[in-house]
Amino acid sequence: MKQAMWLDNQTLMTDFILLGLFSQSKYSTLFYSLIFIIFIAALTGNATLILLILSDSHLHTPMYFFISQLSLMDMMYISVTVPKMLLDHVVGNHNISVPSCGIQMFLYLTLAGTEVFLLAAMSYDRYVAICHPLRYPILMNHKICILLASVCWLFGSIDGFMLTPITMNFPFCKSREIQHFFCEVPALLKLSCSNTSLYETVMYLCCVLMLLIPVIVISSSYSLILLTVYRMNSATGCRKAFVTCSSHLTVVILFYGAAVYTYMLPPSYHTAENDMIVSVFYTILTPVLNPLIYSLRNKDVTAALKKLVIVSNSFFS
Repeated sequence: MKQAMWLDNQTLMTDFILLGLFSQSKYSTLFYSLIFIIFIAALTGNATLILLILSDSHLHTPMYFFISQLSLMDMMYISVTVPKMLLDHVVGNHNISVPSCGIQMFLYLTLAGTEVFLLAAMSYDRYVAICHPLRYPILMNHKICILLASVCWLFGSIDGFMLTPITMNFPFCKSREIQHFFCEVPALLKLSCSNTSLYETVMYLCCVLMLLIPVIVISSSYSLILLTVYRMNSATGCRKAFVTCSSHLTVVILFYGAAVYTYMLPPSYHTAENDMIVSVFYTILTPVLNPLIYSLRNKDVTAALKKLVIVSNSFFS
């Protein structure tokens, strides 16, 4: 009898409620406007970067191919979470159905996992370009770049396919209110009335493995790059290598740091407020920072942008 009542309660309460970022803020209108501007800036910046890479033949290199993939991921990444959050605040409806919650979770897990491996592939590309410049056209030809990107997307989708069904199949009977602005795994596990400790341990080990392999690749690549740069006699070559690698390392530190906090630190370090702040960092701020990091200090990209502006002005004049 009790089991039947519990099942009835589960079926009646089908929707989750995303409390979001604005529910407890006195400055919700200001935060809403700021996030809306960031969202538009992220889409515009990443779309512009992709357009420049596609249109300018000087940017048809492996490095810019991977940057275009990163920009595509960032556009999708911010689009998975932010539009619903903004729309919910306008219409006043914060409900999200169980299937929609599962789809949102799968997409962000897939994109986050893909980006983790893509950043490692980008560090390998920089290693080959700086340490083996004569063999670079062979070692990083177009087919190999496509293969590396495809492997990154495959590994990312495996992460989504593994974690999403297990998370969504837990019974959620404590509450339907998610202390978050999207369906993130740790936030949903807090609502489960069953023991999730084993699953959290397995998820922790999977995240360690997912981060360990790229970290080894990145650390090895940049150790060899630093050694090669140290031996360089050319000041121009050293400066160019430093600018290129520092941009990528900045993105790595931002993204990996947030991932380590979210999925690898013990629950005692987590609060609902801190979790949302970190999630804002890597789901909203990182996508808008990436095109700035890769373009402002890059002469090739700025030259392509100037060329595009000149062509656009001559076309419309």
